[in-house]
Amino acid sequence: MMRLVALLGVALVSACSPITPERAADRCEERARAAQGPEIGLTLGTNSNSGPFASGSIGISADAIRGLDPTAVYESCVLKLTGEPPIRPARLRDM
Repeated sequence: MMRLVALLGVALVSACSPITPERAADRCEERARAAQGPEIGLTLGTNSNSGPFASGSIGISADAIRGLDPTAVYESCVLKLTGEPPIRPARLRDM
């Protein structure tokens, strides 16, 4: 029982530990890229068992639906996670 309590304590401390500015920038860039608009994926291929195949996907974030500026999404996300402004500009998709 004591070991379980110790493990839970370590997990809680690590979950609450501050995020590094680099990790926050990476995480927030993903969110900002999603705010740029729909992401469309298409896969085409063939294999020896079933022959040709195709699949597709479309994803859109709530930020994109609301029409938020991706740069503003990035900056507010980093500020929320670290309490500081971003350490670098967002690296977004070319449109």
